[in-house]
Amino acid sequence: MWNGSGGLGMAQRTRFCHMAGMTSGFGRHIAACNNTPSPAGLLPFRLGEAQVGWVHPDTGRALTFFPRDVHFDGRGVTLAGRLRSPGQWSDALATLGRHLADRGIGRVRGELFDIREHRDGAVLGTLDRGMVPVFGVIGQGVHLNGLVRRADGLHVWVGVRSRTKAVAPGQLDNIVGGGIPAGLTPEQTLFKEAEEEAAIPAALAAEARPVGRVSYILTNAEGLRRDVLHCFDLDLPESFTPRPNDDEVERFELWPARRLLEAVRDGDGVKFNVNLVLIDLFLREGLIDPASAEGRALRAGLDQGP
Repeated sequence: MWNGSGGLGMAQRTRFCHMAGMTSGFGRHIAACNNTPSPAGLLPFRLGEAQVGWVHPDTGRALTFFPRDVHFDGRGVTLAGRLRSPGQWSDALATLGRHLADRGIGRVRGELFDIREHRDGAVLGTLDRGMVPVFGVIGQGVHLNGLVRRADGLHVWVGVRSRTKAVAPGQLDNIVGGGIPAGLTPEQTLFKEAEEEAAIPAALAAEARPVGRVSYILTNAEGLRRDVLHCFDLDLPESFTPRPNDDEVERFELWPARRLLEAVRDGDGVKFNVNLVLIDLFLREGLIDPASAEGRALRAGLDQGP
């Protein structure tokens, strides 16, 4: 992760250099999700004294049109000093987000995310989900591996994403995944998304196990994604078949884990960040030897983010 001076810490610099050389197999997915090894050229964004994000210079220039709410100094961009509370920061950011969207910078999605300085830090305000990458704020989500342990080996439920989705249309996804809305915990989000996306009853979803987190720092057309994904495993009975309950996926398919491993290793048919969640699963299940040189490098690469 980026250190307080605005660059890479030594440990991450070593890991990034190693991963940057992995252009095939599993490592290429981790490298693709970590295409921003340094914040060089970006402006720190602060709420009070807390640096919560990074903005592109183009965004910074757009924000200069709002001197009442946004100030610039040698440390970057900050909301005006008269704004001192999470409520005031949230209100100002909501207004700024609408103005930026009108100028073609980001989009307003109508769903609020919490703002934190660090992944486990206190909530400092809220920001529309579509503006999270514009301000380079940490975004957090949940991903669920739906597992079926059969006599012939481990199988994994995957969703085939709707072909009308703006991101990764038609690609493979986890059985459940979604961003964590403001005010909810990862567990609460998981239960909500499990019912909404795959018709998994609450009593069954409650058996899901938290198994860790993966993170990455990615620059794309949206801006700077500093994402933390909370991963869960759920062992499902063979008698259970997930059912699409919204427009997120077209259908669910049960794949042998080895087939899914080959799809991740050799192809590009899986949604970009879901590859990381599945690599984490393969390491934990021993489908990739976690003690091997490759396994150790992959494990290190799965925690590159904030």
